[in-house]
Amino acid sequence: MNIITISREFGSGGREVGKRLAELLGYDYYDKEIISIIAERHGLDEKYVESTLSSSQWSNVALSFRHSFSSPIYFHEPKVELLLEQKKVIDEIAASNRNCVIVGRNADVLLADKEPLSIFVCADMASKIKRCKERAEENEHFSDREIKKNILRIDKNRKLSRYLITDKDWGKKDSYHLIINTTDWDIKELSKALKEFAVAYFNNKK
Repeated sequence: MNIITISREFGSGGREVGKRLAELLGYDYYDKEIISIIAERHGLDEKYVESTLSSSQWSNVALSFRHSFSSPIYFHEPKVELLLEQKKVIDEIAASNRNCVIVGRNADVLLADKEPLSIFVCADMASKIKRCKERAEENEHFSDREIKKNILRIDKNRKLSRYLITDKDWGKKDSYHLIINTTDWDIKELSKALKEFAVAYFNNKK
């Protein structure tokens, strides 16, 4: 079984990289599908699950996977319950023994024992703002300054979420096998090169 995990800066095109890579390799693909599974199991709204897991309000949860999450006093915290359920779903995906690409969710850390190929996708701010504007809904009209502020907020939350479960820094080179800067790249073409890298990586592991 081969697993590829994609961590990414918001607006860098990491989701598209993951999707295209999965299609090229014939792998299963998981991103928001994980949120859908959690929501369905617990009768929750998907937007609620997504917003809770990505919330910046982790400071009121005295919990770190790096220390202990065994204390029952934390189990009734919605954020903790959903974080643990997300880990459960990711573990089940790995247990299926099917080749897959998982975007986000700190899957590279949670599945470290499976030795996934971990990729971090980044881009310069101008490229990220441009991508966000190109993919905005028709009724969204945010300024570049507002978009930048949102990008920085989301990435800060991703960094904090990672801090809860590992001592590996989000976005730092020693936390991943490969860091990809999508600035000035056509992601369709870039994904073809990544496919070849992934094939070589897993062949080398055999």
